[in-house]
Amino acid sequence: MRYLLRFLIKYNYWFLFIFLELIAFALLVRFNMYQQGAFFTSANVVVGKVYELSGKASSYFHLKSNNEDLLERNMMLEQRISLLEKTLRQYEPDSVAMIDKLNLTKSDYTVFKAYATKNSINKADNYITLDKGSNDSIRPEMGVVDGRGVVGIVYLTSSHYSLVISLLNSKSSISCKIKSSEYFGYLRWEGMNSKYAYLKDLPRHAEFNLGDTVITSGHSAVFPEGLIVGIVDDMEDSDDGLSYNLKVKLAADFGKLGNVRVVSRVGQKEQRELEEEPNIQHPATRYQ
Repeated sequence: MRYLLRFLIKYNYWFLFIFLELIAFALLVRFNMYQQGAFFTSANVVVGKVYELSGKASSYFHLKSNNEDLLERNMMLEQRISLLEKTLRQYEPDSVAMIDKLNLTKSDYTVFKAYATKNSINKADNYITLDKGSNDSIRPEMGVVDGRGVVGIVYLTSSHYSLVISLLNSKSSISCKIKSSEYFGYLRWEGMNSKYAYLKDLPRHAEFNLGDTVITSGHSAVFPEGLIVGIVDDMEDSDDGLSYNLKVKLAADFGKLGNVRVVSRVGQKEQRELEEEPNIQHPATRYQ
């Protein structure tokens, strides 16, 4: 308190000067129409700028929730578009039946929110850690996507965390197809570049073009049909010459994963248990 009083006493002339200046300015504006108009015009401009900056700041802090809503809507629309295209190709004349098929997307799959807390892209086998686990209804062999495309498959879970096998993993193998056709193969990552993987075993008679969209085929208990995986960037013959290997530019940007969605299919557990019956001869285990 003593230092404050010393400061006020030391600079009292400055405070008096500023006070008198404010009074003079107020009198000038109060009794002169021109100065009064100029003052209020300038004040309105300043207030407008303040409100504009405040609005931008508020919008910025709402971006996270807006992005999460867009991610969910984007994934739902991708599935519905793919199912609509498939239905139209089959020429379904009954509009009621068509609507019922489109509504299957909501009832067949459950979507959970999660966030990628840890991720790697430059190893031979890359994994992603999510901040949700078994306490949040996450379980192994659920699909994981972000706002751009497919990310991977849940491998292990604890109470509060999940470990995901990324598409950038030598053990990953996703059943995919060209969007404009029903021909499918499996997607494998061959290391080196985190932006590309290869769609293998595509039949020689399959029709496609560079730039075509690659989507999930739906031929598995993990991913629904129609989720975007990437686009065809290049092609080459397989080693035996009996099929194509397509170089696919991945839709998901693994260098900056954040908010993701975990997709759970109704009846997935039952299907897996049936497929794993010991009397059934299986090829090598493959995630699809």
